[in-house]
Amino acid sequence: MCYNVLCDKYATRQMYGYCPSWALSWEYRKKAILDEIRHYSADIISLQEIETEQFYNFFLPELKNEGFEGIFSPKSRAKTIFALIKEHLIEFNQLAMANAEGSDNMLNRVMPKDNIGLAALLKIKDSAWESMTEVTQITQPLLVCTAHIHWDPEFCDVKLVQTMMLSNELKSIIDEASHSFRPGHKSDTNSVQLLLCGDFNSLPDSGVIEFLSKGRVSMDHGDFKDMGYKSCLQRLLSNDSNEFTHSFKLASAYSEDIMPHTNYTFDFKGIIDYIFYTKTGMVPLGLLGPISNDWLRDNKVVGCPHPHIPSDHFPLLVELELMYTASQNAPPNGLINRR
Repeated sequence: MCYNVLCDKYATRQMYGYCPSWALSWEYRKKAILDEIRHYSADIISLQEIETEQFYNFFLPELKNEGFEGIFSPKSRAKTIFALIKEHLIEFNQLAMANAEGSDNMLNRVMPKDNIGLAALLKIKDSAWESMTEVTQITQPLLVCTAHIHWDPEFCDVKLVQTMMLSNELKSIIDEASHSFRPGHKSDTNSVQLLLCGDFNSLPDSGVIEFLSKGRVSMDHGDFKDMGYKSCLQRLLSNDSNEFTHSFKLASAYSEDIMPHTNYTFDFKGIIDYIFYTKTGMVPLGLLGPISNDWLRDNKVVGCPHPHIPSDHFPLLVELELMYTASQNAPPNGLINRR
């Protein structure tokens, strides 16, 4: 599950004047958010815009009662079938500072943005395999990353650079994990399954999503805005001819024809939240579908939050099957419709 819950300090009357004050209050919304999380019973929950106090004093205690453990960093989650091996904090401003040589814009545009990624390296507990007679590669770990990329549409270059730096960090984490789990074997980005989810604040036709889904983006992509990041990014990423590339084979769990919008406000409705998975090792079995347009129209919902929808983002939920020996190309076979 991937869910931006809308931080209380951002849920102002100025921003969401169409929502009744009582339904905008955090005391009301946090209970509704928790009810929604519980309702869908995901094994892994990735949350964005959680305040420190709310994570430790509300969400974590409530979810611990149901067998969850969690990790947190200001500005994840795993249930009983997974055990946490290691957590990683990815701070984009620190990465920008460390790799700014050759680009003033890396210092002046990317470095001041305090967005982060949070990654949890998980292993499947032995008890999860008790009902299976033959299991291969059960020690293969799973890396789950949640990220919240910069929001401002005027900084599409920053969004793309942050995503590329994230990709490089995830490769380093997976390389390290590969050596730990398979000593002596050549490192392979596909030896650890990857779930990458979060609020990328980027539309499906953006450079960010092109890079993640296609594994490559042109060095001259318009989203770079001719800002001169090429020299420092070439030190971070693989490059082939005139393209930056990554070796993760990712697919998006959702397509535009299934989910027309993940963020639904009065003046913006679009897809900016995503769940990416390693398509060579996981197969989506079912998805949580969108809220019915008829329901939105009948209830005169012009934007969210709303008394029945506690965030301006809709939660994404996908059921995934880990594949080791069976076909990797089975199509999704389930869609759960909301309301």
